Amino acid sequence: MTGNSRVPAPRDTSTAPAGGSCVLLKHGEVFLKGRNRHRFIERLHDNLRIALRGIGGSTWIKGAQNITVVGGEVPPEALVERARRVVGFHYVEPAVRVASTMEEVTAAAVTALRTACARRRVRSFAVRVRRRNKDFPLTSSKMAGHLGARIQEALAGLPVDLTSPDVTLSVEIDHRETYLSWERHRGLSGLPVGSSGRALVLLSGGYDSPVAAHRAMRRGLACDFVHFSGAPYTNAASVYKAYALARELNRSQPPGELHVVALGSAQKQLAVAGAGRLQVVAQRRLMVRTASALAARTGAEALVTGDSLGQVASQTLANMVAVDEAARLPVLRPLIGWEKQEIIDEARTIGTAEVSVLPDEDCCSLLAPPQVSTRAGLPQLRSVERRLEMDEVIEALLESAQVLRPGEDATAPAKGGSCPAPV
Repeated sequence: MTGNSRVPAPRDTSTAPAGGSCVLLKHGEVFLKGRNRHRFIERLHDNLRIALRGIGGSTWIKGAQNITVVGGEVPPEALVERARRVVGFHYVEPAVRVASTMEEVTAAAVTALRTACARRRVRSFAVRVRRRNKDFPLTSSKMAGHLGARIQEALAGLPVDLTSPDVTLSVEIDHRETYLSWERHRGLSGLPVGSSGRALVLLSGGYDSPVAAHRAMRRGLACDFVHFSGAPYTNAASVYKAYALARELNRSQPPGELHVVALGSAQKQLAVAGAGRLQVVAQRRLMVRTASALAARTGAEALVTGDSLGQVASQTLANMVAVDEAARLPVLRPLIGWEKQEIIDEARTIGTAEVSVLPDEDCCSLLAPPQVSTRAGLPQLRSVERRLEMDEVIEALLESAQVLRPGEDATAPAKGGSCPAPV
């Protein structure tokens, strides 16, 4: 496992108090790891601790076999909201914890179904028991039958439906404690952020690049961001959008930095150098050159873009090859085979669509020719670039870049916040 977190993660795990409400977090792909699984779990717990900061009360985290249990002096709903933002948990389930005795588990099961029936109409139920403690007096199936019978006695013969019940009571019996849950929320799954290394995302204000960043995070990449604005020839709208997008994305990872690079003057230099129909591809090459140099300073091992093959003229296979030739690092394209509507739907799911839809002045359209070459040739591109002192141009871009830290409190559920004024 590679990569590092910007925030030192404590290695100790709080001791959970006996009994009470909690939240069960079922592990995703971490479950499939072998001898180094503990390292992934450590990273997962570190990220969870960061997500719980500022929640408004003390919390504790406890590891168990293939699950994590979290609780504290805060409402379970708040714990669920934070935990669903942590990449690496497949399911998030509000639960109660009781001692692993027949009496305690039976009483808790009856109470749980009464609570479920009080909240909504329940016409059938099922009980699923998983017995991690093999010394428990009943097998999983016999315990499920026992609990089902006691629930029916207490709830006037509520029907059992093992195929499609209105409520499924999940009972997980450990050595000292048993966890009972009857609600289930989908988590983000994937690998813990930071377990696969660090990447630098070329973040625009559109739909694509934020979704690509989120997908990269779910593959274990901790992400910083670089946004290229058209300043001084465009206004600051795109910078504010990039800040808001980075803040939203940072709610799913230990917060990464946003680097804002004013590209407008360099774009004009390319146009004056005669880029013509190659202008857009030449700009993209300049972006990945600059991002590669920036990545060397931030410790990133790859670049991430929101390219989708054939979506626009600059994203043909030939143009992507031309762009990649200018990069010093691998260029990852998580959305390479996605359709536009799929990307928009995903943006709505992860919460970035409402920002991406806002108007701005995209730097890619600045000085763009009426027709963009769909098959940019490397000799012609290099000829244009030789008319500029590219190393000096890139150094000047990085020296004037602004570094922002969007949402260092981004794990908090409340949205909003202000962006520092661009320089």
